Amino acid sequence: MKGPYQTLTTTPSRTTARRIARVLVDRRLAACVQIVGPIESIYRWQGRVETAREWLCLIKTSRARFREVNATIAGLHPYDTPEIVALPVSAGSRRYLDWLAESVRPPKTGTRSARRTSCR
Repeated sequence: MKGPYQTLTTTPSRTTARRIARVLVDRRLAACVQIVGPIESIYRWQGRVETAREWLCLIKTSRARFREVNATIAGLHPYDTPEIVALPVSAGSRRYLDWLAESVRPPKTGTRSARRTSCR
């Protein structure tokens, strides 16, 4: 796994956030995506201070999968310059981190996981 990552992105709508989350989890690029919002973002863009209503995606992935996560978000995202940042997870419960690693590992042909967990 080369270490768990918490990756963040913001989107202009709940629909966009859900689409990105579903694709990431379906492709095993993320173990879980939590969608928080709406939130208010205040930022500088093209020389002006802007305010926007956005949805925050908290993406549970691994360092090994980050490049694919980044490319997938960039390809699905409507913003010209979407926020895509990754923070290394320095500690966590062993069971949770094992589940995360298993969830983002490319599947072996013909196998399914019988265990279920929540990303909370």
